[in-house]
Amino acid sequence: MKSSVQITRGIESLFGTRDENIRLIEGGLNVRTRLLNDRLEIEGEASGVARAENILTDYVSLVREGHVFNNGDLNSFLRVVTTDSETSLRGLVESGKQRSFGKKVVAPKTMMQRRYVDAIERNDLVFGVGPAGTGKTYLAVAMAVSALMSKRVSRIILTRPAVEAGERLGFLPGTLQEKVDPYLRPLYDALYDMLEAEKIDKLLERNTIEVAPIAFMRGRTLNDSFIIMDEAQNSTPEQMKMILTRQGFNSKMVVTGDPTQIDLPGGLRSGLVEVIDVLRGIEGISFVQFDERDVVRHSLVQKIVKAYERYNEIIGANRQLTLKLSDQGLEGTPPPGETSAA
Repeated sequence: MKSSVQITRGIESLFGTRDENIRLIEGGLNVRTRLLNDRLEIEGEASGVARAENILTDYVSLVREGHVFNNGDLNSFLRVVTTDSETSLRGLVESGKQRSFGKKVVAPKTMMQRRYVDAIERNDLVFGVGPAGTGKTYLAVAMAVSALMSKRVSRIILTRPAVEAGERLGFLPGTLQEKVDPYLRPLYDALYDMLEAEKIDKLLERNTIEVAPIAFMRGRTLNDSFIIMDEAQNSTPEQMKMILTRQGFNSKMVVTGDPTQIDLPGGLRSGLVEVIDVLRGIEGISFVQFDERDVVRHSLVQKIVKAYERYNEIIGANRQLTLKLSDQGLEGTPPPGETSAA
């Protein structure tokens, strides 16, 4: 089946860098497109063509109405609408309510990001769990800044474990704060993206915004605060319990982490992995699970996350097979499809 969409002025922005957006539509809906003088021709199965035409018609209408897609927003929206047939591009754009966070205006870019932001608004304790690049930390910091600027809280507490991610940093000169700041850099980066540098510096100086390792939280009660615990997969169960019990009156807490990137030494159990089992189902606590479809960084990041998931599944299956063979006294027997060396 063939169909075509009339080309309007400005639609060239649809195609994206190296036509990545139009290729996303083609791959997601199994269609082919061809740009002619005044229209875009679409070929493929009737259902795919109809879906592509609806998406492109929505895009044309939104552009005519003055909507501007910024910073890869369109690519993120297209990932959703090409995989979820129940979601329209217009519906996704209009329901992803924009919010003002200091100097930034941010709209959730995926369905799960919308659920995450809504969960933070509704609940006092939220866990954002999933791979890198899904916006867990960035959106949490944005919500914290919004709460501070609107005076719903009087301070922001940002914390994360000071755990080395495979490297050995050795001796670091300077004060105690200067020694731990490199571990906390991503939190500072998100803050400076939300507010002017001078304002951030004043808030940090007055401890209205505090950025510190988990160890600095012990023994405290954090009232009237928005608390973010980042990289929670690198906390021990004891640290996780400690930070969760710091939450005081009129406070919100958001805990973010990726269970596939645990850097704890000596095979220690992750506090994030344990807490998911311990607190699941408790009223007032929300768990939001992201996956590779929610990655809003470079399109390669999504592919990298998926590749590691497949690799870990294969490795896990092989380990289970090895353990089974060992239990049966057949250790050393090659897995099916392999032959032992002569």
